[in-house]
Amino acid sequence: MKTHYTHKKGFVFKTYEAPFQSPFEKLFEIFKELITHTSGDFDEAIAWLRELDKEYKLTTPEYTIDDFIEDLKAKGYIREEIKPDGTGGMGITAKTERAIRQAALDQIFGAIKRSGSGNHKSKQIGLGDEHTGDFRSYQFGDGLDKVSMTESLKNAQINNGIGNFSLTEEDLIVEDTMHKSQMSTVLMIDISHSMILYGEDRITPAKKVAMALAELITTRYPKDTLDILVFGNDAWQIQIKDLPYLNVGPYHTNTVAGLQLAMDLLRRKRNTNKQIFMITDGKPSCLRLKDGSYYKDSNGLNPYITNKCYAMAQQARKLHIPITTFMIAQDRYLMQFVQEFTRANQGKAFYTGIKGLGEMIFEDYETNRKKRIRG
Repeated sequence: MKTHYTHKKGFVFKTYEAPFQSPFEKLFEIFKELITHTSGDFDEAIAWLRELDKEYKLTTPEYTIDDFIEDLKAKGYIREEIKPDGTGGMGITAKTERAIRQAALDQIFGAIKRSGSGNHKSKQIGLGDEHTGDFRSYQFGDGLDKVSMTESLKNAQINNGIGNFSLTEEDLIVEDTMHKSQMSTVLMIDISHSMILYGEDRITPAKKVAMALAELITTRYPKDTLDILVFGNDAWQIQIKDLPYLNVGPYHTNTVAGLQLAMDLLRRKRNTNKQIFMITDGKPSCLRLKDGSYYKDSNGLNPYITNKCYAMAQQARKLHIPITTFMIAQDRYLMQFVQEFTRANQGKAFYTGIKGLGEMIFEDYETNRKKRIRG
């Protein structure tokens, strides 16, 4: 079955090929996309699913949208809940939140082979906990658990012969291991109003990237940490489970507040490797003053605000915290700011549209994993 998505109310869907799926699975793929676009609003997602059904005949008399909703309940994807206005209704569960993250990971990063534990390799060979496939002779101080019995027995046969078999210290072979380093990452997401201006939805792709990165780290590198914060007029931390519900607000862009919070979070981490990823589409335009008021300027690059940003970038550099900026807009004056900011931190910057954002963040995360453990 081939389902064609259409452009409605800011939603942009692409052709989706779904062979060999049950009626529930086919609708669930579309539902996960809709629930992400509607920031977790079940009623709105189902309303749009019904509209798509009318236009593209997604269901049959044998399996309707109502049957799909009943299956969602039975499978634990939705539940009855009390809404903020006091009315009752259906809401998604933690199981759906996980399914959305997994869908984002598969959609953006592809089918990544998962492993049971993190494997951030350093270049430092020696005592560690990940096998490299490289062998060397036994040295005093090597643990017996590092001895490769197969290779050692093979060595003993070569050295001493089969007829008069003996195993000596000189025959022992040790398999080298790589140190595993842990990575602490803070992901900063811009939720200023510009993320939905000019008819372009930038917050949904950013949200998908955050969910995919969260799923990648928690499933493939569980020893790593990921903290997520959002910044508008102020900055605050959110939980991974809150990502599907993330929305923009009528905010300016207080990049300094975001960076301050990111560094505060990383200072608490004992991990050696630390980094900040920042997804933004606009210039810094806001600062919170000591008296609690806001200093705002939406016209061009304000030196008072940008200089504060550059100072924060330098401070992060002193703390050995690289900042990678993903600028999802390409205005010339924004690129000028990012260049100066990156120079101050000696970090990295990517100028990308929303389409390539996920792939770039994944590649940068994988690259940064391989950094050598410091000190």
